[in-house]
Amino acid sequence: GFIKKIKKILEIVCHNCGRILLDRSNPQYKAAVNIRDPKRRFEAIWRLCKPKLICDSDLSAGDEGFNDDPKELAKRSHGGCGNKQPEVRQSALKLMGTFKPTKEEVSEGAQPEKKQITPEMALHIFRSISSDEIRDLGLSNDYARPEWMIVTVLPVPPPPVRPSISMDGTGQGMRGEDDLTYKLGDIIRANGNVRQAHQEGSPAHITLDFEDLLQYHVATYMDNDIAGTPQAMQKSGRPIKSIRARLKGKEGRLRGNLMGKRVDFSARTVITGDPNLSLDEVGVPRSIARTLTYPETVTPYNIGKLSQLVKNGPNDHPGAKYVIRSDGTRIDLRHNKNTSGVNLEYGWKVERHIVDGDFIIFNRQPSLHKESMMGHRVKVMPYSTF
Repeated sequence: GFIKKIKKILEIVCHNCGRILLDRSNPQYKAAVNIRDPKRRFEAIWRLCKPKLICDSDLSAGDEGFNDDPKELAKRSHGGCGNKQPEVRQSALKLMGTFKPTKEEVSEGAQPEKKQITPEMALHIFRSISSDEIRDLGLSNDYARPEWMIVTVLPVPPPPVRPSISMDGTGQGMRGEDDLTYKLGDIIRANGNVRQAHQEGSPAHITLDFEDLLQYHVATYMDNDIAGTPQAMQKSGRPIKSIRARLKGKEGRLRGNLMGKRVDFSARTVITGDPNLSLDEVGVPRSIARTLTYPETVTPYNIGKLSQLVKNGPNDHPGAKYVIRSDGTRIDLRHNKNTSGVNLEYGWKVERHIVDGDFIIFNRQPSLHKESMMGHRVKVMPYSTF
């Protein structure tokens, strides 16, 4: 998720006091803060802070005796703590901090100290960043506080997002749960283990292992294709379908089910020109006109015409495919041999074939603007093209 952004923010701010590592009076810092675009401002400050491995303390050594004017001093002071900063490295889902020894310490034989930066530590650091500095970083106090990048509560999607499937198809026998439901179960169990380890005061390395496992489950629940991280598998050895896999790509939720869907009452075929058609007409092949229907309500004005269409049946054009009674029951004329025996009543609906003069929406892909779909009048033709 946000691990790369989190790493960059940890390289910008002090891990002890939460202030930006650079002194505000630094001319390069002032130039960076004046960049209008928040993304570019963030990158500029990150490039300036990344090499700094110490938090600028109140006054640098060279500032002694600077006019000794308290107002000037207040302006110059940065309010940092002077602590050493780690070099942050990412390995898979972990962030490691390496504290490098100073030249004096190296001469005494000191070694670099490596520690894992836990999500808890990062959250504590992010919460201590002041509102002014968040604005300087190109983030926002109202919409993008850095601590919101770390998941502290996990929303659980409702059952329609992760429906259980019945093995025998009746809903009575064995139930198979969706991948996400199993994954949420793993997360709850892993979270219980972490809580138990904290309550029982388990050794630090055991608690850390439980925390890492919880982080792995949450990460693979959202995205199971993270580089450098093993995929989470079902018992059958099939990789779990994460939330990201459901949304992305051509068969995903957005492009596959929302941008374009399978619909009823549509047909497609090749288009050809015809100089004999009017501008607002479209030729419709007879085979399509027999397949697509329009529900026309029976009234005193059209009962004769609709009775004739019902008599013609579903195979002759113009005919009808179904009759729907007032109570909603359907008569399928394909299976009803004696179509002349169907006596229509007012208020019934007849699903009749498309006939000349009906209005339809005609679309040519790629549909780039609203003119790609326009209304035309049907002209049924004995060919196979529009």
